[in-house]
Amino acid sequence: MRRLSYRYQRTICRPVEVSGIGFLTGATVRLMFLPGPSDSGVVFERRDLRPVVSIPARVEYVTGTERRTTIGKPPHHVGLVEHVLATLAGLRIDNCVVQLDAPEPPGLDGSARRFVEVLNGAGIQLQGARRAICTSVCPVVVSRHGATLKLYPGEDQLKISYLVDYGLGAPIGRQLRSQIITPEHFANDVAACRTFILESEAVELRRQGLGARTTAADLLVFGRRGPIDNRLRYADEPARHKILDLIGDLSLFGHDLRGHLVAYRSGHPLNVELAAILTRALQGQSLRVNKAA
Repeated sequence: MRRLSYRYQRTICRPVEVSGIGFLTGATVRLMFLPGPSDSGVVFERRDLRPVVSIPARVEYVTGTERRTTIGKPPHHVGLVEHVLATLAGLRIDNCVVQLDAPEPPGLDGSARRFVEVLNGAGIQLQGARRAICTSVCPVVVSRHGATLKLYPGEDQLKISYLVDYGLGAPIGRQLRSQIITPEHFANDVAACRTFILESEAVELRRQGLGARTTAADLLVFGRRGPIDNRLRYADEPARHKILDLIGDLSLFGHDLRGHLVAYRSGHPLNVELAAILTRALQGQSLRVNKAA
């Protein structure tokens, strides 16, 4: 990894609140975004615990990547952080305290649209400290179980290309989306894209006791003929949502990234693995290409 340049850090001007139902617990969740001091990064605070537990949103604090990204060790943890992190990273809000009264943010409609609205309403201000803008010195590849995530070096922008491919006969067709990532593009082209799952996956999650207060109308559940009790906002909404998740997970790297990310069926495990590799490389360790069977 190498540092290309720097920019001034940013935070919000005032606290703002979002409330809603948690997808996992079914609890009513209250979330507060508060301004953070320079160089503090994003920190989640579990205000429902005594004493209050603070968990930095950094890759070394990740404890789970199965179907969602979790930071902190249970019971002092927060799950499904990727949509909040994607919003903060997408809007280039570097320092923020995220207060919660539950082990997850509100699920809302499965997208980041409401988070964008409240954070833009709070206003964004520059801070005195600087944030590094980095790129890789060579292509970096992580792969596992037929999924691949590759970062190509670049200096001008961050571009993400995502290929969704569930195979022949799947209810979700093959989709490719390429997206330049800026605050404007994130807000206009990515933020409104919702979490999606197959009907069979929804049944299994319900069997596990998850999503008790969530219906097919609250996110995208794909049956054999397409979304159940819902309609797509974009023809390629699943691919765009995968880009949203990738932005959130890679924000755990803690620096701005430039280059071209190409993802094929990548999910939270590969996303977080790449963030960890880039973090080690920037800290001076050797950059290794990590491939797993």
